[in-house]
Amino acid sequence: MVYTISGIRFPVFPSLHNLSFRGDRRTASLPVFLRNNSFSRKTLAVKSSHDSDSLSSAIAESDKVLIPQDQDNSASLTDQLETPDITSEDAQNLEDLTMEDEDKYNISEAASGYRQIEDGQGSVVSSLVDVSIPAKKMSVSVGRKAKIVSDEVKPKIIPPPGAGQKIYEIDPSLLAHREHLDFRYGQYKRLRYEIDKHEGGLDTFSRGYEKFGFQRSATGITYREWAPGAKSAALIGDFNNWNPNADVMTKNEFGVWEIFLPNNVDGSPPIPHGSRVKIRMDTPSGIKDSIPAWIKFSVQAPGEIPYSGIYYDPPEEEKYVFKHPLPKRPKSLRIYESHIGMSSPEPKINTYVNFRDDVLPRIKRLGYNAVQIMAIQEHSYYASFGYHVTNFFAPSSRFGTPEELKSLIDRAHELGLLVLMDIVHSHASNNTLDGLNMFDGTDGHYFHPGSRGYHWMWDSRLFNYGSWEVLRYLLSNSRWWLDEYKFDGFRFDGVTSMMYTHHGLEVAFTGNYNEYFGFATDVDAVIYLMLTNDVIHGLFPEAVTIGEDVSGMPTFCLPTQDGGVGFDYRLHMAIADKWIEILKKNDEDWKMGDIVHTLTNRRWLEKCVAYAESHDQALVGDKTIAFWLMDKDMYDFMALDRPSTPIIDRGIALHKMIRLITMGLGGEGYLNFMGNEFGHPEWIDFPRGDQHLPTGVIVPGNNNSFDKCRRRFDLGDADYLRYRGMQEFDQAMQHLEEKFGFMTAEHQYISRKNEGDKIIVFERGNLIFVFNFHWNNSYSDYRVGCSTPGKYKEIRGLSFKS
Repeated sequence: MVYTISGIRFPVFPSLHNLSFRGDRRTASLPVFLRNNSFSRKTLAVKSSHDSDSLSSAIAESDKVLIPQDQDNSASLTDQLETPDITSEDAQNLEDLTMEDEDKYNISEAASGYRQIEDGQGSVVSSLVDVSIPAKKMSVSVGRKAKIVSDEVKPKIIPPPGAGQKIYEIDPSLLAHREHLDFRYGQYKRLRYEIDKHEGGLDTFSRGYEKFGFQRSATGITYREWAPGAKSAALIGDFNNWNPNADVMTKNEFGVWEIFLPNNVDGSPPIPHGSRVKIRMDTPSGIKDSIPAWIKFSVQAPGEIPYSGIYYDPPEEEKYVFKHPLPKRPKSLRIYESHIGMSSPEPKINTYVNFRDDVLPRIKRLGYNAVQIMAIQEHSYYASFGYHVTNFFAPSSRFGTPEELKSLIDRAHELGLLVLMDIVHSHASNNTLDGLNMFDGTDGHYFHPGSRGYHWMWDSRLFNYGSWEVLRYLLSNSRWWLDEYKFDGFRFDGVTSMMYTHHGLEVAFTGNYNEYFGFATDVDAVIYLMLTNDVIHGLFPEAVTIGEDVSGMPTFCLPTQDGGVGFDYRLHMAIADKWIEILKKNDEDWKMGDIVHTLTNRRWLEKCVAYAESHDQALVGDKTIAFWLMDKDMYDFMALDRPSTPIIDRGIALHKMIRLITMGLGGEGYLNFMGNEFGHPEWIDFPRGDQHLPTGVIVPGNNNSFDKCRRRFDLGDADYLRYRGMQEFDQAMQHLEEKFGFMTAEHQYISRKNEGDKIIVFERGNLIFVFNFHWNNSYSDYRVGCSTPGKYKEIRGLSFKS
């Protein structure tokens, strides 16, 4: 039986369950002021000074932070946009659903029991079902198998859809696009209903990794693969000497191939742990050997080009056991963006173990509270930075084993660090040997067929988010990394490309709402994002989701129950672009209003992660902020035992100011790419050979050099280099935010953006920030207005070193 809604095919598939800082010799300091109630208004008097050696309060190309004196040193922080409690009233707003479904969403009394289901081999598995409803609130919990439930302190709940109408209260301008938004929410609710009806709910649906791929049981191994285009299929590998006639698979009506391999006579598993496996298929494109789509580990053998899938099932004594609880989500995120492979000062591919032992303590010491790791999902092409994923459920084997990755995450949790994964669901590698492209020999298997399924700029394949099995695959992938590896959340890559059929290419978003709610919107993709946020936040309430969206899609960071897309944060990408644009101008052409507008141009109640630069700005072909500012002078004048230059002095000053004002005004979270905290010189260039294009053109490589694919942490640690002072300033920034919590403070007021003086003054929480971007002028007795009367104390923790 097949059900179709809005182009989505719904198969009835048997479910699992129907401070001290040193650095440069010349320092000035950033001030903190504490308020005294005897003053009705306090202005900041600053002594004029051009002597960079003196510990003055001059604000020539400097920044200042003030705090009222009689305020507590911790800013009053409030949780923003908390997901509301789900009540039975919300559930009754499920429109267009059957009475049977409405009854399910409005359960009036507690019920519990066991349901018997078959595991596909005729064996009965008992699954616990627990439904409980407190007074006037509804709480539905569908438990997992007993071994999983026993690990849970309390039931995990994916709330049902709400009314989806609160977005209009938050932003009445959306009423003009109500037809589109209500259609979107109606399709989302219908899909939730169909998943509940045919799969037992999102909880079960998002555990596809317990049904597909390799499943070990007491009697053997079952392998399942969705490949409807294949004419025949066989499991091959080291275990059967790659004999395609030994283990032939059978296909059901939904295109799912299956085979059961009984244990060996001695009781050992039919496929040894660590052995290579593939699926051989006779497809419309010919015979092909593919790595299983749900493979948990894959490797590239020495001297070989294609990867091989690995049957990964280590004995219990080799499995890593997590020792530390997951940290609670902080009110403000300070994210250290990183890449395992290039995290060593040496020109090599670094490992999970080295990152765990060497880099994590550094991140903690610097004051960040979260580490975002790129390139975790396996990718055959190292130079893709991890964005051309080939094996979605497999951690990259370049850096070590799955158990070593788990030990890394556990160590981060021990240090109190959240671990966010840079997850790629926006596209996939077009690699047909190692990845999903043409997996079953057809163009439209996991992806849209034809041009719609191809990203011409990225040279990659685009998922069909309207496919039932694609939804199962991607939702399960999100859950897998949280469930198995204990990641604390995700940064979803390329979300703008997902949400629009034009993928944001050659489109300038102006903020006109017609750009967001029309025929160019890929509603299927937006609904997928809503579903994955439901899964993540329902089953992992402390998890964080950040979406990389440059378009400014309204409702992006509002809860799905209110009609939003459900992300916690939007990555504020416009800020980094604006800084690069400004750095190309002369100092006198910098516009204070332009800077302030870009930093504050975000939607009310929708949180943003701000950054001055990320990995994007460090790639070859671009420049980091430090390199834009100081360029070749960084090679010769960063040592403290030789004179500086005006370029170096200006560059270090602006590097610090740009980062602090971005953190101070740009969002509710902050991100930095590793090494940029101390102004890492040069760019990132992955090892690559010459590329021979079909046209005959040869694109020169870099002789497969790792020289510029590493992080020179030794520069930031060297007390004889100016990099040290830049690193310590960044460290002071993080600790300042930790102490005062200004990024998530409700109070934000910009009191001055003077184009003549090049001064920006603003209040955030209990702090006052003063920035002087003038290239020449210092000011004494400069009047700074304050919303709260009293005396103000200068914060002395932030050293300003030039």
